[in-house]
Amino acid sequence: MARVCEYCGKKPVTGNLVSHSNIKTRTRWLPNLRTMKAVKDGNTQKVYVCTRCIRSGKVVRPIKRNYKPVVTA
Repeated sequence: MARVCEYCGKKPVTGNLVSHSNIKTRTRWLPNLRTMKAVKDGNTQKVYVCTRCIRSGKVVRPIKRNYKPVVTA
């Protein structure tokens, strides 16, 4: 997994955790990504999307279809 949102390009951010004694430790903050099916270029694909893009409606979900098995007698 690339840890990058396929819609907005959000990716990990680096920085320092600073303690009370002012000791700095390097850390990474990862985006909140979810795997979901989305319509991309007219096809249904699995994509990694951040939750902000899901909530804002940038992601188009595929149409739910109810397939019924054909019974041949």
